[in-house]
Amino acid sequence: MVGQTMMRIVRPCFKPSISEAQVVGGGAGVGTRDGLLWYKDAGRHACGDFSMAVVQANNLLEDGSQVEAGPFVVEGAQGFAGPCGTFVGVYDGHGGPETARFIADNLFHHLKKFATEQQTVSADVIRKTYAATEEGFLNLVRKQWLIKPQIASVGSCCLVGIINEGVLYIANAGDSRAVLGKVERGGKDIKAVQLSSEHNASFQSVRDELRLLHPDDPRIVVLKHNVWRVKGIIQVSRSIGDAYLKSSEFNREPLLARFRIPGPFHKPILCPEPSILEHRLCAEDQFVIFASDGLWEHLSNQEAVDIVNSSPRNGIARRLIKAALREAAKKREMRYSDLKKIDRGVRRHFHDDITVVVLFMDPALIGKRLYGGPLLSLRGGGGTPTLAQKC
Repeated sequence: MVGQTMMRIVRPCFKPSISEAQVVGGGAGVGTRDGLLWYKDAGRHACGDFSMAVVQANNLLEDGSQVEAGPFVVEGAQGFAGPCGTFVGVYDGHGGPETARFIADNLFHHLKKFATEQQTVSADVIRKTYAATEEGFLNLVRKQWLIKPQIASVGSCCLVGIINEGVLYIANAGDSRAVLGKVERGGKDIKAVQLSSEHNASFQSVRDELRLLHPDDPRIVVLKHNVWRVKGIIQVSRSIGDAYLKSSEFNREPLLARFRIPGPFHKPILCPEPSILEHRLCAEDQFVIFASDGLWEHLSNQEAVDIVNSSPRNGIARRLIKAALREAAKKREMRYSDLKKIDRGVRRHFHDDITVVVLFMDPALIGKRLYGGPLLSLRGGGGTPTLAQKC
């Protein structure tokens, strides 16, 4: 059996079993770690309940994520808090964790800054937020270029969801995904509706876009080992970071030769600008699943929505990850219990880092300007949230 052979190969890489979960940050309000899994089974955001989970596969966790609840806008000279809402960010890093961590540290602050300047949340505010985050990371790369040149090869997909005054904004650069669970007419079935646009060279539309943007480059997309890649290197066409594919100033030594592209280029190869969707929430909109592509490699949109719809809310993000890992094990003819014993690093041969956030929407709270709960700032993977005064 393939599974038995694989188990003999990876058995030396099994991690010791962990008999009990560890609460990260000293309380249930933060999250729990159980081996390579981190989770926050249940919490409250500005418009309902949420559940969040992250499983690590790489040597260093390359995913970043956060959930925020509170005001996005500071109104007037007195600094009064404006309407409160919910923010979700899923940052699927590649090449290392630096970009995803930078986004988690900076993007939400940029959003609040631009929203306050314009006294609202809008698609324009979100575009400025992404651009400022990109500019900040490229400046960091410049500062570290001589001492840490490989940071120029690190990047991240960036999926953001914002609920503000009854409107859901979905912004995406890369191939993470947001899927809405919506009640069908008749009220019995829940339909999966994909809200995010994906920027992956496996899609013909993305390859066409790249060829249109780079008409003089016949190798802008290359089929390599049966996988379409931008310049034969990377699958995503939009990202934060990946400085070596944004500016020729990083396409040289001391960056490793395997990341350098032959000849100079005069315009960015990858783009940081997100695709943005605005959706007015209604009573039929039950929940949104935000997840990195590690989940969607193993579950379809409808499969994920069906799991959420048929399960208790508490722990649903963790349940989705478990379903994906069961599928990953099945593909390798392994038992799920054996897959769980494989340590980080080697685990990447079986599945990617996976981040899942499920937001449930309470129709009574969706359109409210004020939120009666505590402010929340929660980082996936064990970051400490901030519980502050009511807004």
